[in-house]
Amino acid sequence: MTDDDQTGPRLSPALIATLVAIPAMVIVGFITFAALRPEPTTPIEDYASGEPSAAECATLVDALPQTFDGFGDKQVEGTTVTWPSDGDTDPVTLRCGISRPDELSPTSNLQVINPVQWFITDTVEGAGQAYVCVDHRPYVAMWIPENAGNAPITDVSAVIDRTLPRAPLDFG
Repeated sequence: MTDDDQTGPRLSPALIATLVAIPAMVIVGFITFAALRPEPTTPIEDYASGEPSAAECATLVDALPQTFDGFGDKQVEGTTVTWPSDGDTDPVTLRCGISRPDELSPTSNLQVINPVQWFITDTVEGAGQAYVCVDHRPYVAMWIPENAGNAPITDVSAVIDRTLPRAPLDFG
């Protein structure tokens, strides 16, 4: 019996290099994707701006609550307000002065919250929902992250009702 008979089939160096390189490339690809992935944004950041309403938006922004349970102090940038999360969820975000939602129609489901009428414009599975206040002007959009509870939209609804003028529903 020779030594060649005891070693069995021999793998080529090219095959061994391939078997090592492919998993290494996959791991590097995942790390690169995770590092370069853009920060998540809420749908309301992409909504078109509406008619100029600086005075009304300033009044609303000033009257908004400083914080919500589980969220930090409000941060204001123009007509956008965010309340950063104390945990791993998105912040609660509000934008004043957006355009009327194109999808709003006479058959749209509206949610009445403290007594403001909200139209749900976007739902992102596992992340949250976007609402637009449709019975006051200017239009106000709000992003409520999943697990934020009802307090943010309930409290903001009361402030909208006190500070912004009521307006009829506009179905375009």
